[in-house]
Amino acid sequence: MSARAFAPGAGAAALPADRLENKLLDLKPTYAEGEAIAEANRCLYCHDAPCVTACPTGIDIPGFIRKIATGNVRGSARRILSANLLGYSCARVCPVEVLCVGACVYNDWHRTPPIQIGRLQRYAVETVLDRGAATTLLTAAKPTGKKVACVGAGPASLAAAGYLALEGVAVTVFERRAIAGGLNTTGVAPYKMHVSGSLAEVEFIRSLGVTIATGVEVGKDRTPADLLREFDAVFLGPGLGGDARLGIPGEDGAGVIGATAWIERLKLEPGFALAGVTRALVIGGGNTAIDAAREMARLGVADVGIVYRRSAAGMPGYAHEMEAARKEGVRLIERAVPAEFVRGAGGKLTALRLADGRELGADIVVLGIGQAKLAALATQFPGVAVDAKGLIVVDEATGRTGNRKVFAAGDALGGELVVTAVQEGKRAARAICAVLGVAVRADAPMRAGHV
Repeated sequence: MSARAFAPGAGAAALPADRLENKLLDLKPTYAEGEAIAEANRCLYCHDAPCVTACPTGIDIPGFIRKIATGNVRGSARRILSANLLGYSCARVCPVEVLCVGACVYNDWHRTPPIQIGRLQRYAVETVLDRGAATTLLTAAKPTGKKVACVGAGPASLAAAGYLALEGVAVTVFERRAIAGGLNTTGVAPYKMHVSGSLAEVEFIRSLGVTIATGVEVGKDRTPADLLREFDAVFLGPGLGGDARLGIPGEDGAGVIGATAWIERLKLEPGFALAGVTRALVIGGGNTAIDAAREMARLGVADVGIVYRRSAAGMPGYAHEMEAARKEGVRLIERAVPAEFVRGAGGKLTALRLADGRELGADIVVLGIGQAKLAALATQFPGVAVDAKGLIVVDEATGRTGNRKVFAAGDALGGELVVTAVQEGKRAARAICAVLGVAVRADAPMRAGHV
């Protein structure tokens, strides 16, 4: 496998070297050139390719793979990034097994493995970014004089901002954290992508002409009224809030932590370690819970269990991810309803007591049961409404809210995948251009893929 180091981008140099994520190796290392060409030459280049239909952003998959096979990696990367500006991270974190790879016609042949589309996509984009040539792939239109503010610097905002910038719109992204990238930076399992990869992609978006202002919290440092007054349109991509809690006895105190908070600590916190942890439990059945459990197992925790209130068949997480977790030593404890966290001397966590009276020994328990919604922020914008679940209400075709100047996409709408957030961001960018009277060029990247 290739030993190339993907260029980390600005900001990565300031990351502490002793981050726990550095102990987790890449699950699917990038292809070397020969490997990529060999895999690309297996593709049948289907005319009515089901893999394209299965991709939420509609990347021309046979087209970009053919270019790899003929040695045109630059052209391959351009085709990918035109349809999906976050094509690098999507290549690494997308559940390709249930999207493009899962739709490959080779799956029906049983003895022939499907084309490794995600790894080929990563190879193409990574190669071009490593060469520092990505900024010349996509040509921007002349400035239009229009200005748009994006709230949050996660995948949805970055995609919308990038596409708008390419159409000559001046875009400023406001991010409350000191580091951009959203969950790509703070919440992706490190064996799928390290922080440096996410930051490099952020720098690519910045290179398109996007201004990213970190450490600025909308609603506190800048008010919604400020943005509506100063900008021609506002895009909301705030993501989700903190980890949900169970509300059972013993929950407050050392040893109990939310899943996204846990992942963020191992990715960013200097010196964070698992000293003395031999028994770990993760509560929940979604993909974040599975990721947290796999991380524990891959970091050497001897006994890792996922506690789920229903049976395995009812888990919302992907079956292939759970199967991988099992192979890594994670056990699934089904039909287990948490009732109390048991603490010993000095408040030390010792076990999780279930509703049926069973006790499961634990040194640490991770809560992977969901995240809070950010309805309070959204409703500070006049005309913006949220539904009973706390999700922003938008027109599905455009992402426009009840305020004609405000659009939204991403997790705040209930999405769960980076690739769907990108597609929603792209659709919102097209709609914003329409509202602002910005003519989208016939050959604009925004027109590539599904629209």
